[in-house]
Formats: sequence, structure tokens, C-alpha cells
Amino acid sequence: MTSTIKLLSILTLITILHSCNKAKDETVPLPNWSAAQNYYLEQINTSIAYLDSLKAEGIHGQKSKHYFTLARAAFKKTEPYASYLNPEVGHRANGPALPVYKEDNGKILNPVGFQKIEESVYDKATSTDEFNAEVYVTTGMLHVLKKGIAKRELNAQRFFIATHQQLFRIVSLGISGFDTPVSHLGINESKISLEALHTVYKYTIQPIVKAKDANLDSQFQDHITKAITYIENNTDFNTFDRFTFTRDFMNPITRNWVEIRKTSNIWEPITTTPFNFDAPTFFEDNTFNLNYFTPTTNRNPTEKQIALGKKLFLDPKLSANGNMACVTCHIPSKGYADGMALNLDNQGKPLQRNTPTLINSTFQKSFFWDGRANSLLDQISMVFKNNKEFNTNVHEFSDAILKDSTYNKLFEDAYGSIPKSNKTVIKAISSYISTLNGLNSKFDQNIRGEKNTYTEEEKQGYNLFMGKALCATCHFMPLTNGTVPPFFTETEREVIGVPETNKNQKLDDDLGFYWRFKEDIHLGMFKTPTIRNIALTAPYMHNGVFNTLEEVMEFYNQGGGGGLGFDLAHQTLPFDHLNLSEKEVKSIIAFMKTLTDNSANNAYE
Repeated sequence: MTSTIKLLSILTLITILHSCNKAKDETVPLPNWSAAQNYYLEQINTSIAYLDSLKAEGIHGQKSKHYFTLARAAFKKTEPYASYLNPEVGHRANGPALPVYKEDNGKILNPVGFQKIEESVYDKATSTDEFNAEVYVTTGMLHVLKKGIAKRELNAQRFFIATHQQLFRIVSLGISGFDTPVSHLGINESKISLEALHTVYKYTIQPIVKAKDANLDSQFQDHITKAITYIENNTDFNTFDRFTFTRDFMNPITRNWVEIRKTSNIWEPITTTPFNFDAPTFFEDNTFNLNYFTPTTNRNPTEKQIALGKKLFLDPKLSANGNMACVTCHIPSKGYADGMALNLDNQGKPLQRNTPTLINSTFQKSFFWDGRANSLLDQISMVFKNNKEFNTNVHEFSDAILKDSTYNKLFEDAYGSIPKSNKTVIKAISSYISTLNGLNSKFDQNIRGEKNTYTEEEKQGYNLFMGKALCATCHFMPLTNGTVPPFFTETEREVIGVPETNKNQKLDDDLGFYWRFKEDIHLGMFKTPTIRNIALTAPYMHNGVFNTLEEVMEFYNQGGGGGLGFDLAHQTLPFDHLNLSEKEVKSIIAFMKTLTDNSANNAYE
């Protein structure tokens, strides 16, 4: 009897505790997704209305800049969700004011979108008819984005990914001038983006976070308020301290955002995006999802496959005449470049172009200077087939490398058998190269706040790189290559007018990307490379024409090839001189030298 009573008491206690927990769970409110979705819809309607007012005002109207500014401000509020749902149209609406070549039909589309309208409104160099057409097309794109917002319901996954993308836009694009290269409204628009995030946060997950961790909720809102206040007190584009803003104001927000996602517990990150959503800032060594950038046939390599790839990377027997290996041109001590303007082919003659670094090369969507390969696997395959390099057949396998008996076991352990073609060899080398990633330089450690060893000169160099010098509008932070954030679906190519020699007297005759479509807009167009580890990878440019960073900076300071007087109808770099002082140039170079990362060399040791 006593045992029965005890059992009933225990069951009753369990029932009471379960009921209490259930009641507690039921007190946690649900996100008001519809309120946030309506907010995004309201803002895109507002942007459209201001574009209508801009068109009515005309390009020469007294309020044309006013309406343009308001239209952009409303767009920035809706941009996270609108561009998440339709990345192509979102990027076109707020992308560079450059013609777009459509590879599917060969048509060249005129520049449109907010950045083209900005040029027209501020420079007044566009006819009324052209201006009206620009506004008309841009308004049409916003209507397309509006339909997406109206039809597709906001949910946790869409909200967290869209917000992550927008936070990245602020750090990489907004404060660099990429969004607004003429008006420099991007600094204030970063404040607008944060205000919009604060609004939709309150609509959606703030009640959940507050119920589960009131301190985290308070911290997050406080950090947003402080970031907004900092911008309000520092609005000048040229003097805005991007280093301090990122380290002391944006990084706390992104750290909070990671914790908010975990605390709310309403969405688990997916692995098909470029981001590692657990990385606390955008400057971590694990910020990016490596698998997103890797062909599906070669993801998640084993340690044995990587070790095999490393051994093959060093082996000259992969080439037909046995005198060229991957390491011939990609030397670890030289940042996996080679220190030569042009390396030599398998016959001892100069190759066509300078050897780029392999560090962080996996974070691209285009390979080789002229963009002729779409993946790392394709790039390595082309080296094998090139009669000036390895000159071997991808579909055959040379028994020459098996003279090293250790290969038999390495192949067996890594892939289960001796390969029948070089495809397996290429996969192994690609797996090794994919480990050559470095995002832990002096710069990274300081921007994350782990160290406080940055000099004032280095800090000023970063601010110039991100601002007045316009470097980061092509070399996007933090990767500093041309892979365009926040979607990372394309790697940009640019026409900058590199000279034939460092005397800057004649345009180099290398046609670059022109090989593919034979279109004039691609003449002299080359992929934008990373500048990480740039202190190790001289000489510079596709032809190795500049031996020093001082020569590189002088070229850009004069406005590229167009600024030097070369005939470049389609230069994508502004022709204008940057008017950087000698001190400013030295500061930028000092910053670039802090991007040297020794961690990538550990993969070689």
C-alpha cells in the first residue's frame, strides 16, 4: 500500500512538472512573420513611389537628389528580403552601373538600377529620355521584387539568411562605397539597414529571445543603438573610421546575432549557402562554408585524400617530361605563387601570364586570369592537358608515379584502388589545395579584437582601402577577391588597362576574357584576384608588370589605363585620379602587408 502511494505521488509530481514546463513553453510567443513581411512590402512600395516622384521631378529638378535618396533609403529597408528571394534582380537593381553581357543570347544590356540613376542625378550627363528609361526599368525591377515579397511568406529560414546577408552587406559593401560610389550615401544607409533590422527583430523573434534570455535581448538592442549613434556622429565618407566601426560596433552585433539564432531555437542552419552561420564575425578563419565553393564530386575529402594530394602536388612525374610539378609555379614560401613575372613552361620558355597565389583560391567562381575555368577541378585539369605545362591526358593514368611504391598504398587507402585515369589524381590535388586557406592574419586578429597590435598607419590604410581609394569596391572584404558578396555566385572581372611595362607608356596586348565571346566590352578583361598575402606574391598583375606595391598604387592613383591616357572605351575602373598623398599610399601598403597569413603554409609543413 505504501509503495502504491509513493508511486502515485511520483507520477503526480511528474505530471505537475510536465504541465509546468508545457505551460512555460506555451508562454513563449510565436514570431509575427506577417508583420515583418508587411513591413518589407510597405518599404518597397515606398521606394517605388519615390522613384515615381523622381521621374516627375526630372533629372534637373531641385528635388531630384532628395527623391533619389528617399527611394534608396526605402529600398535598403526592404533589400534583405527582396534580394534574398530574387538575388539576380536584387543585385541588378543595386549593382554596378556597368553594361551586362547576357551569355545565353549574346545581348549587351545597358546599365540600369540605382547606381546608374545615381550617376545621372549627380553628374547630370544623361539625357532626359535616357534618365526616364533608367527610372522606368529600375521601377520595373522593384515591381518584380515586390511580387516576390507578396507571394512568398516570410519564415525563420528566410529571415535568418536574409538578415545574415544584409549584415554582410553593411560590413563589405555599404561602408566601402560600393552601393553608392558617387553620392557616398552608403554610410548613412548602413544606419538605415540597422534600424530596419531593429524593427523586424521586434516584430519577429525579439519576444522569444527576451523570454529565454533577457540579457541577450538587451545587449543586442544596445549594440544596434550604439552602432547607429556612431554613424550619426561620423557621417563623412572620407573620414569614417571603418576599422573601429567594424571591430567595436558591427562585430558585437554579429556575435549577438549568432547567439540569438541559437537561443530562439527556431531554425537550424543549412549547408547550401556560402556562410558558416556559427562564425561569430565575418572575419573568422571559418567564416565561409567550404563545401559551397567546392564541386559536389569532391566535397568533404578525407585526411588520407588530402595527404595524397599534397604528395602529388610536389611530384614532377605528373608531367609528361617529368620536369614540372604544381609546386614548380606555386611555391609555399612565396605565398603559393613563384616570385617571377612569368614562369617557364616545360620547354623552358616563358608562360603567357603571371602565376597567382593558391591561398584562398577555393573561394572563387572563376579560375585563371581570363576566367576560362569554372572550378578548381577544371583548372587543374587544364594544367594537365596544356601542352606547355603537364601535357598529359586526363583520361589516362601514368604508371610513372607508381615507381614510388608508397603511392600504391596511398591510393588504396584514399580511394580504394589504383586509379585508371588522372581524374582521381586531380581530385586529390584539388582536395589538398582546398586546405590552403588563410583568414587569420594580423588584420583578422585585430579586427576581431583578439589583439591590439595594429598601428595607426595600418588602421588608416584599411580605412583608405575601404573608402577614398575605392579598393574594396572590387576587392571585396574580407576575402579581398572579386567574388561578389553576399551571394558569392560570381567572381568579377575588370578592365583596368594594365600597361605592357612599368614605364606605363603602352597598353598590354593580352586580350584576357575576350577569347570567349569576342565582344569589345571584354577586351583586356581579367579576373579580380585576392590581395591577401600580397606581400609574398610579387610581381603583380596578369603580366607581372609591377615589381612593387608602390608601382601598383601609382597605377591606380593615376586612374588605371584610362588615367594614363590609353584608349579604353570599356574600362570598369574610374578614370579619375584618386589624389592619394604619398602618406596615404604608404598607409594602404602598410595595411596590405598585414594580410599576410602564415597559417596557410602549415598545410605544406
